[in-house]
Amino acid sequence: MIDTLMETHFQFPGQVGVYKGKVREVYTLQNDILVMVATDRLSAFDVVMPRGIPFKGQILNQIASKMMKATEDLVPNWLMANPDPNVAVGMACTPFKVEMVIRGYMAGHASREYASGKRELCGVSLPEGLKTNDPFPEPIITPATKAEKGDEDYAQLEDYTHKLFRKGTELAAERGLILVDTKYEFGKDRDGKIRLIDEIHTPDSSRYFYSDGYEERQERGEAQKQLSKEFVRQWLISNGFQGLDGQVLPQMNDEYILSVSDRYIELYEHITGETFIKAETAQIESRIDQNVRQYLNSVSLSK
Repeated sequence: MIDTLMETHFQFPGQVGVYKGKVREVYTLQNDILVMVATDRLSAFDVVMPRGIPFKGQILNQIASKMMKATEDLVPNWLMANPDPNVAVGMACTPFKVEMVIRGYMAGHASREYASGKRELCGVSLPEGLKTNDPFPEPIITPATKAEKGDEDYAQLEDYTHKLFRKGTELAAERGLILVDTKYEFGKDRDGKIRLIDEIHTPDSSRYFYSDGYEERQERGEAQKQLSKEFVRQWLISNGFQGLDGQVLPQMNDEYILSVSDRYIELYEHITGETFIKAETAQIESRIDQNVRQYLNSVSLSK
């Protein structure tokens, strides 16, 4: 079985702190520098699966980094470098306590709200007669946490969110995809500049439909073909797990683990239009440690 990166225990030069999330582990260094490591952990229903998915961390890190670079002319972001396939280095920012969720189509939560009879989504009136997976007249921002009313920064977050979604929609269309909905997170650097942080347009943070056959499936009332990690959730549901109390995680055997890895590679190649190049997996943690240290030394961040 291919080695996976499930956790890390780095002590980088100038390190002052570490935060470990469900998938990413973030090391804070002196001079407001962050080293973000994307592990191979798989999270679904807010539960981390006991086994990692080969190359998943590399895939998410590289998609996010490519998308950051493709949008940096529109919105400033935190990214400085990618010294390793699983690593992004960038500027530490103070995060806004809001996830900027934006939806271009009536899917997921929005569809359930509409089906229940509601005709307003975060203050935006919706027309009658919409079907699940129909496009909205205009993309709608549905923040996960409400910002304080009148916050001038929030207006900037909305503007950046719309710009990123328009660009993401264009990039997706070039690949035969429809960007259905996604989320963006922002923060302020030490100079007070608002920057895009975390990931962007990855299959873990976004929902895509395939353009080919979209109209036909809508006309027939069929489910749309998705490009996201929804296939993992559906497998868990079919095996009796939705993250509820008392439910037991189904075991993922080697064959299934490798099939999920292959699916993530497909996602990468479809979203980026590039062939995925597998990084060396023997002693992943040592590889990352060496690459990050070389980078820090080269730019004198460790001094």
